[in-house]
Amino acid sequence: MGNQTEVTEFILLGLSNDPQMQILLFLVFLVVYLITLLANMVIMLVIRTDPHLHTPMYFFLSHLSFVDICYSSAIVPNMLMHFLAEHKTISVNSCIAQMFFIFLLAASEIFIVSAMAYDRYAAICDPLRYLERMSKGICVQLVSGAWAIGFVDALINTVFALKLHFCGPSQINHFSCELPSLLRLSCTETLTNQVMLFTSVVILGSSSFLLTLISYIHIISTILRIHSAEGRRKAFSTCSSHLIVVGLLYLTAFFQYTKPNSVSSVVLDEMFSIQYSILTPMLNPIIYSLKNNDVKTAIGKMLGKFNFLK
Repeated sequence: MGNQTEVTEFILLGLSNDPQMQILLFLVFLVVYLITLLANMVIMLVIRTDPHLHTPMYFFLSHLSFVDICYSSAIVPNMLMHFLAEHKTISVNSCIAQMFFIFLLAASEIFIVSAMAYDRYAAICDPLRYLERMSKGICVQLVSGAWAIGFVDALINTVFALKLHFCGPSQINHFSCELPSLLRLSCTETLTNQVMLFTSVVILGSSSFLLTLISYIHIISTILRIHSAEGRRKAFSTCSSHLIVVGLLYLTAFFQYTKPNSVSSVVLDEMFSIQYSILTPMLNPIIYSLKNNDVKTAIGKMLGKFNFLK
């Protein structure tokens, strides 16, 4: 590295350098974050307190809500602080720590979503063996496996990121610390990091997508074989919320990774990042609340109890 000075802090440029726009963005993302926390906490509380929701599907949903709270909390508080701060710096170690949690939570989320798809497959395609296929032990193993995969993915990419050296420039043209941004700032060789990142994205992304896709191919073929329109409607209604969540998750990823180089821009990358790391954790509980009668009924009962106590 010669006489080059090692960088110990990064400057996160964020979404805007206009002070008035930063205040507006602070208010917008503060509201989004509070809605995310409140909505996901309500989902978790309702599932825990209502015996009717003590089923595999809602067990997975409570873990998805927990992941969404953690995912949003790993990014938004720091983002809000930087909207108001004069010096928008973050230490290299804090930046890499944030990157670790982004890897951990993103990978865990996609495999929890895949586990939810398998649960819907078992419920619709093999209802007689549903309780056997989705026993409490199997549900715990599926969620534990999702967290374990996320942890291993985060650990491997973080260990290799810790070997990087930064000697300038120190500006990250983003609102959070993601590995591609760090690789662009490294003064040391990054081929190994790029290979590890590409391999993990392809293997984990494609495997979770295929698991979800295969489950829904079987689900849709089973629903189409139901003779009555009412039966098809009821069967589809049990997985419609999850299907919307899957669509949000994978369509965002699809457009981000398949966009042509001609439209590759910082603004577009930030928009996709906002969608999957900030908006999706807010939208997931809202979708399940609006599209799921069991959840709506349980929330109504809980609100009724609070009114009664008043």
